[in-house]
Amino acid sequence: MTRVAHAGVGGWGKNVARVVGELADLAWICDTDPGRQAEYAARYPAARVTASFDDLISDDTVDAVVIATPVPTHFALAKTALEAGKHVFVEKPPAMRAEEMEELVALAKSANRVLMPGHLLLYHPGLRKVKELVDAGELGDVACVYGNRQNLGVIRSNENALWSLGVHDLSVILWLLGEEPSEAVAHGVDYLQKGIEDVVFCFLRFPSGKIAHMHLSWLDPHKMRKMTVVGREKMVVFDDMELERKVTVYEKAPWEPSETSGEWRTRTGGIYSPKIAIDEPLRLELQHFLQLVEDGPGDFREADDGLTVVRTLDRLTTSLRTGAPA
Repeated sequence: MTRVAHAGVGGWGKNVARVVGELADLAWICDTDPGRQAEYAARYPAARVTASFDDLISDDTVDAVVIATPVPTHFALAKTALEAGKHVFVEKPPAMRAEEMEELVALAKSANRVLMPGHLLLYHPGLRKVKELVDAGELGDVACVYGNRQNLGVIRSNENALWSLGVHDLSVILWLLGEEPSEAVAHGVDYLQKGIEDVVFCFLRFPSGKIAHMHLSWLDPHKMRKMTVVGREKMVVFDDMELERKVTVYEKAPWEPSETSGEWRTRTGGIYSPKIAIDEPLRLELQHFLQLVEDGPGDFREADDGLTVVRTLDRLTTSLRTGAPA
């Protein structure tokens, strides 16, 4: 089995560590919290536990490093691991500046090592079905995509709603459309903490003419995790808050202008929900990473896609600060 060192077992990291422990040889666990060190030493007696990241990368028997530490540490840790010749899976976002992400991608390519950002939703069976419908032309030409990612909390202090929440929906939008935006606009307000926007609205325009919108907030009475894709022939909604009907396809579309009134009539057909597998997205994601480690990084698609996401986040941040399109 692939020997993996895991860094960060707080918050989301504990879920990542659980799946890594099921799929690979979990050789090292790194965390700076003494309580978590003791907990994971008891939970994984075969793994070595440390507070020092240097211990992980200095072990020549370790094939890959999984990084699930706080966001501001991602770039430095991923860079160190790549320079040590390790394959790297790093939770989103791998870097908080486009220049940093470009450096990580260049390092991965020069060393022929896997660099895979943790864009979990790309492995969600429901969104895989949406992607299948888009690619097969089932919706007709896609006109727009919009995402709603809102909740009351969790309120973060080291990243705003754009970087904490928006990275999820942005990775999906770019993946669905297969284009990098030609225009990026963001507006937001920092109600609770100065300089950290709690509510952000984003607009993206693409070279093909498609558009996308994201509403991101941790100050909202409703918990929403929804993505809508509007096509010329059909429309589809992915709703992660639904227990059973994750994906709903609507046979609705503009039809033709009325000869009498001049207004457009709409065509309304059936509504159906395709069967969606219940596989855990995190497991599918890490299985993909471990397969890349075994087979090699190939065309570095995962790293390049991660760069496009960070580059777009960087542009949206510039717009957020200046009030102008980027």
